[in-house]
Order: sequence, then C-alpha cells, then structure tokens
Amino acid sequence: MSIQAGQKAPDFTLYDTEKNKVSLAEQQGSNVVLLFFPLAFTGVCTAELCNVRDNIATYNNTNAKVFGISIDSLFTLGKFRSEQNLNFPLLSDFNKTAAKAYDVLYELFPAFEMQGVSKRAAFVIDKSGVVRYAEVCPTPGDLPNFAAIQETLAGLQ
Repeated sequence: MSIQAGQKAPDFTLYDTEKNKVSLAEQQGSNVVLLFFPLAFTGVCTAELCNVRDNIATYNNTNAKVFGISIDSLFTLGKFRSEQNLNFPLLSDFNKTAAKAYDVLYELFPAFEMQGVSKRAAFVIDKSGVVRYAEVCPTPGDLPNFAAIQETLAGLQ
C-alpha cells in the first residue's frame, strides 16, 4: 500500500550525482519534496524536472528541499542533470530501496516490458518527517499536481 498523508515518511539513504550519501533523516528540520520518476532522458520525466527547475524559486520560498529520485545509476543521473541544468539534487535508487519503501515500483513498466521501474510520484514531507502530501500518478505519462504540492508547502510555513 502506498504511503499516505499523515504517515511517518520512510527513511532512506541514496547516492546523489556528486557521489554523496543523502538520507531523508538528515533533512529533518526542512520541508522536503520527493519526486520519483521512471527514467532519465525520457520526454515526460524531462518535462517534469525542467518544470521544477524553472520554478525552483517557488520551492525555495517555502524552505523546501527538492529531490528527484529514479532507478537510474548516479552516473546516468549526473549526465541528465548536467544536460538539463537541473538546480536540485537527483538521487539514484538503483537498488530500488526507496521506491519499495514508498510502494511506487512497477512490477512491469508499461513501456518496453521493463521490470522494477519507479512510478511517477510526489511526496511532501514536513520538518518533522511526516508525509503531508502523497500522489502516485495513474500512468507514467501523467505529471504530479504541482499546484497541490505548492499549496501543501505554503500551508507548512
């Protein structure tokens, strides 16, 4: 069952594109936006993350840290982040530990019959580690509700 608003957010430790370990527990005291996305270099994922890039001031104004998470390697994500000029960290969930903890892993990804690809999902976690917004998109082609994410962050001020 997917994580719901009001639940304690599952902790995880993943590598970012700079080869640093990043854990959710280390973010305590800050609001956090987790954006799980299926695969780097794909059209909808690029559009989603570039939308966040172009609106990063909105997230910064609500004192939120944004993390993009996919099952891609940290090297692939590093290239993707560089090419798209993304201004927030991308985390490699290559071993699928975070996607499993948040129950956002496709058994069989609709495109190309790939197993173990992350669903597109968004979670807003407050300063004490409680999920305040949870959305798992119905299909990989759907984008998260950015307005609802912003509204949730504004309410956490």
